[in-house]
Amino acid sequence: MKRLNRHDFPGAVYRDRVIQFGEGNFLRAFIDWQIDWLNQHQGTDAGIVVVRPRNREVSDSLNQQDGLYTTLIRGLNDQGESVSETRLIRSLNREIQPYQQFGDFMALAHNPDLRMVFSNTTEAGIVFDSSDRLTDQPANSFPGKLTQLLWARYCHFEGASDKGWLVVPCELIDHNGDTLRDRVLRYAEHWQLPAEFNRWINQHCAFYNTLVDRIVTGFPAESAQVEAALGYQDRYLVAGEVYYQFVIQGPSALFSELKLDALAPQVRHVDDIAPYKAQKVAILNGAHTAMVPVAFLAGLESVGEAMDDPAIAGFVDALLRDEVIPTLDLPANELHAFADAVQRRFRNPFIRHALLSIALNGMTKFRTRLLTPMLAAQQQSGEWPTRITFALAALIAFYRGESADKSWPLQDDAHWLQRYAEGWTALQADQISPEQLVRSILSDAQHWGEDLTQRPDLVAVVTRHLQNIIAHGMREALSQLR
Repeated sequence: MKRLNRHDFPGAVYRDRVIQFGEGNFLRAFIDWQIDWLNQHQGTDAGIVVVRPRNREVSDSLNQQDGLYTTLIRGLNDQGESVSETRLIRSLNREIQPYQQFGDFMALAHNPDLRMVFSNTTEAGIVFDSSDRLTDQPANSFPGKLTQLLWARYCHFEGASDKGWLVVPCELIDHNGDTLRDRVLRYAEHWQLPAEFNRWINQHCAFYNTLVDRIVTGFPAESAQVEAALGYQDRYLVAGEVYYQFVIQGPSALFSELKLDALAPQVRHVDDIAPYKAQKVAILNGAHTAMVPVAFLAGLESVGEAMDDPAIAGFVDALLRDEVIPTLDLPANELHAFADAVQRRFRNPFIRHALLSIALNGMTKFRTRLLTPMLAAQQQSGEWPTRITFALAALIAFYRGESADKSWPLQDDAHWLQRYAEGWTALQADQISPEQLVRSILSDAQHWGEDLTQRPDLVAVVTRHLQNIIAHGMREALSQLR
């Protein structure tokens, strides 16, 4: 069977217009996939040069397939129908490893056609390393490498106003564009670069804040069958879900130059990214966090099984529609459409997402994802939201770590594991009551940001749910919710 290469699989070749820091699955099934579609259907002529940001011993690179690879996009479409589509990606031109090809890396700064920089160097990638030097070949950190390129470009083009770059980080941190720009300017100060360079960065380079969303599962287990159907071998085959969202805050230049409006509404240009971040955290992540202890204690093991269970699916839907969405600051039709998409994603038959894998650090996840809508819902109505407080009680029950017929691993900060172990042991020995256990959890002001026991009736509401779960089991307790 043939291996992918541009000789045996000829087609369009696009001029270098994009630098991409990161060669991983997500960018290839997200950014590169979008740009490839735009190249084919909108005539954007944007080729991508990949820079491998870390110094790793690698025996191969995307160059071995001349930058070609296949995406396998599958899941449920807007009509709830199962779809599976492959696409040969031609937008990626070549890969550079700067630790071994430093000259080629720095030459990117001299290319007048290069205009955009995308990145995904993990959440820990946008950092400042004081040991980095301008003369390093290359600097250790991603912002250090980017500053080296920007300084070289500034010098080569003598600070030309039309040679600045549009920088689009896709790392999952808040204000990722602002943070990356701040790190670049910090390197400029650390390396004592002239003030004129800082002005060029601020006036002629744009750093975008972004929110990215697509589940990318990587190299599929059934790759042999996929390759047989395609008729070629592909070492960089990557699978992802149908759904994707790309929210971008910053100047309009990126949209006009890449013609991103053609991908609306999946790609959005917004003035303020914060409401979209709140939507994702509360609806997508919040639904996961609420679902896990309820579904697991009801005897289920995966997200798909939970969404096939009418009681669990109904619980999740009601939590989103009645308790979470009313607290968010976007048009109701957009929020309900997002909730619809989230539940389709949860039902994706091609992804098996184990509940226990989502349960990691459940206490922090509840605080960051569901505490704000819980408090906001109570402030709006004067009553505690039934399903979010039930999810909190279910989480407390989950941290028992065992039931009459099984036990399960708990993964969280050590102080939470110790507190729950001591609390559940004392409760089972009748040394404390369920109310006292709930109080011990909700009183941790360092975790919650306040002592939640001071919120009127919250302890009583969560305690009633917990008592029902203990006395009747999850299924019966769930059926009693109104």
